[in-house]
Amino acid sequence: MYSEIFYIYNKKMSILLITIGFILCIVGILGSFLPVLPGPPLCWLGLLFFYLAPVIPMNYTILIVTFVVALVVFLLDYIVPAIGTKSYGGSKYGVIGTTIGLIVGLIAPIPFGFLIGPFVGAFIGEFIFNKSKGKTALRAAYGSFLGFLGSTLMKFTFSLAFSVYYIYQIINYRDLIF
Repeated sequence: MYSEIFYIYNKKMSILLITIGFILCIVGILGSFLPVLPGPPLCWLGLLFFYLAPVIPMNYTILIVTFVVALVVFLLDYIVPAIGTKSYGGSKYGVIGTTIGLIVGLIAPIPFGFLIGPFVGAFIGEFIFNKSKGKTALRAAYGSFLGFLGSTLMKFTFSLAFSVYYIYQIINYRDLIF
């Protein structure tokens, strides 16, 4: 009797933890595009929740490797746009403008606002706040935009990879979970 109750509890707890982990992976993928949410770290938390499920055997190697990768990508997310901006002659105003432009572009009801917003934001940041000339501001905006695209692509790639691995593991352990 006790073992049957324990078995049911483990199954329900596992399904709850795996569901939370899956939601974290989905939010992590969205976080690749939204500057407010850290995409890869959220996907890593999803993997952690998966491995905390009582019916899933713990895999410390995967958790440590994916944690290091998520941490490196998280840190590079702040460095890559700045490198893009600086290499094209921009300033911190271009980077700030890129972030603000992204948020406005996501909210604004225009097609491809998430792509247009960062470029326009960087241009405005350079042109108005840094007092750059038109051509210099345009060049810095282009660099900031390239840095933003590179950073976003990097976050999306790793978030997607973590999520695909997550789904693969669910399929792999389906007999234990369901």
